[in-house]
Amino acid sequence: MNTIENKQIAIVGGGPGGLTLARILQNRGAAVKVYERDADKDARAKGATLDLHYESGLKAINEAGLMEEFKANYRPGADKLRVTDQHANIIFDDQGNREATGAPETFRPEIDRGPLQQILLDSLAPETVVWGNHFISLSPKGEGWNLEFQNGNSVYADLVIAADGANSKIRPYMTPVKAVYSGVTVVEGAVYNSELACPEIHRLLNGGKIFAMGNEKSLIVSSKGDGSLVFYTGCNIQEQWSRESGVDYSDKYQVIDWFKKEYEGWDKVWLELFENASSGFIPRPQYYMPLDQNWEALPNLTMLGDAAHLMPPYAGEGVNMAMLDALELSNCLTNSDFSDLKSAIAAYEENMRLRAVEVTEATLESTAALHSPDAISYLINIIS
Repeated sequence: MNTIENKQIAIVGGGPGGLTLARILQNRGAAVKVYERDADKDARAKGATLDLHYESGLKAINEAGLMEEFKANYRPGADKLRVTDQHANIIFDDQGNREATGAPETFRPEIDRGPLQQILLDSLAPETVVWGNHFISLSPKGEGWNLEFQNGNSVYADLVIAADGANSKIRPYMTPVKAVYSGVTVVEGAVYNSELACPEIHRLLNGGKIFAMGNEKSLIVSSKGDGSLVFYTGCNIQEQWSRESGVDYSDKYQVIDWFKKEYEGWDKVWLELFENASSGFIPRPQYYMPLDQNWEALPNLTMLGDAAHLMPPYAGEGVNMAMLDALELSNCLTNSDFSDLKSAIAAYEENMRLRAVEVTEATLESTAALHSPDAISYLINIIS
């Protein structure tokens, strides 16, 4: 008998980690519901493409029995990468397409968030995801929890799993440890129909990604399968800057003025992005969880993904770690070697924290290096 037999499981958060966990657990006979605050799957804009790794994200996709669907929906060639300086000179041109090398461990396919979400949703039993349920609070009930939602809904679960991201409302029920500022803040924007809206950048992008670096700043541009692109500035800047700068991020012209000052000396071609941005910009200070974080395992509550081990995006590990968490947690919960839920959760959390330390250290190294004077040579050394 495994530790979740005859138990009702509530996963809070319908991102890739939560949906992957739901799929694997359902495959193994578990009773699972996913509670998601969004009204439906199209409620919010979806960011950059995701780079899934052989040893983590793709491993989880394979275990979930979804590799065939994944290969029908990923974007061949989207792993192309151009590294440029601030003047838009191409310093390095990586043509990607590593699948053709015959080495599966080098296959790091890109897939848009929307298609990945759809693959996972389609794989679940009907009505697994309960939309429009914005989590508010937990209260103990018997051996499990009562979950309260903003819409007045209240449900019981024997086991609750926090997959609710960087600002997790469930994490504080397990640990008071808070995230630490990395020193870098991102400003995110998007351009629809980039071929017409910003043709010079579209040509430079060439269906892949651009990493532009100079003056200890970065500008990352990523193509999407629907013809749009997303872009992210990255600057070493004070933690409170986005709240205290006075910039109205819904006003394109204020953001353009900020970019011209902050990115002084950068080629005017980059302004094409800001001038043709399709909606408001989003400032995103980048945080990470302390490397020495620890907590005592509970018998009915755990977490995965950014809720557990938030980190900046500069190593492409966030979604991969969340999906690997889902796989490893499902393995522990359905392993009959564990005598009870608490021991299964403790084993998962111990391994997850050790793995997260290693990945967070590498991510912080990358974050600092990509915003240093030697950023271009650092990146080229990694990818070449």
